[in-house]
Amino acid sequence: MVDFLDSELTSAERNIAGAKFVIVPMPLERTVSYGSGTAGGPEAIIEASNELERICPEGEPCVHGIATVDPIHCDGQLPEVMARLARQTATIAAQGKVPVTLGGEHSLTYGAVSGVAEALGRKVGIIQIDAHADLRIAYQGEKHSHASVMNLLCEEGHSLAQFGVRALCQQEVEGREKFAVAFVDGEELVTNNIHSVTLPKDFPNDVYISFDVDGLDPSIMPATGTPVPGGLGYYQALNIVRSALKGRKCVGMDIVELAPNRDSQAWDFTTAQIVYRLMGMVA
Repeated sequence: MVDFLDSELTSAERNIAGAKFVIVPMPLERTVSYGSGTAGGPEAIIEASNELERICPEGEPCVHGIATVDPIHCDGQLPEVMARLARQTATIAAQGKVPVTLGGEHSLTYGAVSGVAEALGRKVGIIQIDAHADLRIAYQGEKHSHASVMNLLCEEGHSLAQFGVRALCQQEVEGREKFAVAFVDGEELVTNNIHSVTLPKDFPNDVYISFDVDGLDPSIMPATGTPVPGGLGYYQALNIVRSALKGRKCVGMDIVELAPNRDSQAWDFTTAQIVYRLMGMVA
């Protein structure tokens, strides 16, 4: 696997010693419940990134340095897999860098956030773009599933703000109330053309972005396991994250649930562009 933005980076920009961002590929596919293919997500994103331009509306993020490390091995029990990712993100965050985990299914967010929080020595606030609330207590008997990852993190004391959700169950409705989750759901955001949100005043200053590509409308992002209609627009999703970051510090991020369709690289490119623009907002 080559480096993210490999065709554009200078040797200095890809050197991990000075890089602000560290790409962590995580080809995890263990608990997907409908469409499959997330194991190919990281490689597809990195491959597509080589077609990006250095300059984007947020500036030129790569001048801050973007290093890419080896993929996380995803064999073994899920708690072991999460521990591997947590060790990697903790190492990155402890150096003052921003881990950018490329998925893979959404369950990986537990390991990524756990490592960052360990390095910081405090809980973080999670900004979640998603079609689903992911607040089930377990899914098909697995608490480390993509559908229950946010429940695990909230149980451990992290704060959560969700944007774009348009599919949830009663258990998740109750979970939102239990954990005082801030949210603006997909139908309200889309029908009212909302591009800006405000986090609660007591939301943590250290925030982690978890961007599930199924938060986007399937007309923009069909290459995902559960493409729920009525999703966010491309610019709308980016603007929502940008407004949520205002006045806060991003300490990590993940972009998950791309299931590449080799009949078209458009969705891989879209995801790679989102990764790069999120780094631009943080930089």
